[in-house]
Amino acid sequence: MDKKILSRDGTPLAYESTGQGPAVILVSGAMSTGGTVAPLAVPLSDRFTVLVYDRRGRGESGDTAPYAVEREVEDLAALIDAAGGEACLYGISSGGALVLRAAASGLPVRRVAVYETPFADFSEHGAKRRAEYTENLTVALAQGRRGDAVELFLRLVEMPDEMIQGARRSPVWPAMEAVAPSLAYDNAVLGDGLVPRDRLASVTVPVLAVAGGASPDWLQEATRAVAEAVPEGSYRNLAGQTHMVDPDALAPVLADYFTP
Repeated sequence: MDKKILSRDGTPLAYESTGQGPAVILVSGAMSTGGTVAPLAVPLSDRFTVLVYDRRGRGESGDTAPYAVEREVEDLAALIDAAGGEACLYGISSGGALVLRAAASGLPVRRVAVYETPFADFSEHGAKRRAEYTENLTVALAQGRRGDAVELFLRLVEMPDEMIQGARRSPVWPAMEAVAPSLAYDNAVLGDGLVPRDRLASVTVPVLAVAGGASPDWLQEATRAVAEAVPEGSYRNLAGQTHMVDPDALAPVLADYFTP
C-alpha cells in the first residue's frame, strides 16, 4: 500500500490505486487485507481506476476504539472522496455486507457488486451457529486468546480439524492472530447473520449479487436472496467457482457491470 488517508475519526487507512477510468473500490472479507483482493484489481485496471485498501484493524491501516460499523462506512466515504467523489463498490464475503451497508447509507455509489455474502438464512442451524460464534468470539477476544478466536472462525467456515491444526503450526499463524480482533468487526457488519431485507429494500442503486456454482447451496441461495431484496438487484452464478473465486473468472462480469 503506497498511499494513506485519514477517515473521519482520524484513523489512517492504507490503500493503493491502479489503472485509469471510473473508480472501483474492492473490499475484502474476514481474515483478509487489501492484498487479498489485489489480484482482482489487475484485470480491472485496464478499464477502471481500482482502489484496494486495508480495512481498519488490519494490514497497514490503523484502528480507533471503540469500533462501530458506521466507522467502516466512513472509511469507504473517505476512499470515495480520494477516488474523485463517486465510485462503484465490490465486496467479497463479509466485505459484501459492508458495501451493502454503505450503499444503504446513501454514499455516492454508482453501482454495487457482492460475492457470496454469508448470510445464514439457508444454512442448517445457521442462525444458532452464528449466535454461538458471536458469544464465544466475544469471550475469546476479551481474554486475549487470539489463536482461539481464529480457530472459532475457521470452524465456523467448516475447515476440517486437521487443517486447522496444520494452520496453527504454520508460519502464517502469527499473521492470522494479528488480525483476529477484526473478526469482531466482520461479525458486527453481518449483524444477526440473516439477510437484512429491510435495509436492502432501501438501497437505491443497482446491486449485482454473484455466487459460485460449486459453492454450498446455502451460499448460493443467500446470494440470490440479496438480489431479490434489492429493488434493482440481479443475480449471477459463475459455473465451477467456489467461495475462493478466480479473479479471471469474476473480472469480466464486474467489468461489464461497472462500465457506464
